[in-house]
Amino acid sequence: MKIGVVLPTFRDDPAEALETAATAAKLGLDGVFAYDHLYPMGSPERPALAPFPILARVAVAHPALFVGTLVARIGLVATEVLVAQFDALDALSPGHVICAAGTGDRLSAEENVAWGVPVASPDERRADLEAMARTLLGRGREVWIGGGAAKTLAMAEAVGATVNLWGASPEQVFEQAKHTAVSWAGPMPAGDGAPDLGGLLAALAEAGATWAVLGGVVDLERLAEVSGG
Repeated sequence: MKIGVVLPTFRDDPAEALETAATAAKLGLDGVFAYDHLYPMGSPERPALAPFPILARVAVAHPALFVGTLVARIGLVATEVLVAQFDALDALSPGHVICAAGTGDRLSAEENVAWGVPVASPDERRADLEAMARTLLGRGREVWIGGGAAKTLAMAEAVGATVNLWGASPEQVFEQAKHTAVSWAGPMPAGDGAPDLGGLLAALAEAGATWAVLGGVVDLERLAEVSGG
């Protein structure tokens, strides 16, 4: 199982994200990822850096790292433009790009409304997501589909994409892995009874996750230690 972290891109400038990527590379982690939001959910007053420019700079500076979106949201740009963005990133980092995308939901739709970006129906967004996935899979890229509605999971299975589950339990990962490849992403669980970092990673690996991508505040040195990075 590969190990990644989400870059801190809800900032005014990219300095912290680039420093995080450099540290991840130095410690031997496998990849870094960036959100695709116009602002942090529920906080329209806060900034958000676009994912592709950040990932492009990281790809050039640290060619051994995998870079990916988590996840690019269908409908923020035309599907053809999104495919072209992934193509451009792959040109900078051949074979090291995770083309992860999702349909979004009612919470992320608030961003579209705030910026005057039209929101297509769920079925229309799912059709665009399928078209993107088939195009990129046909070019030999690694494609992740953000898990959500049953129709989306069925589409991911039909096209042969990896399903990315956010904050899922190892048991949920195990069940999805019966149908598709599965990557896991989410914050470190907290509270009574939550597993420690090593326990979480071991459980996800045993459940069949291909990746574990940690978001939020992450101790990179500890992550590298327990994952063998």
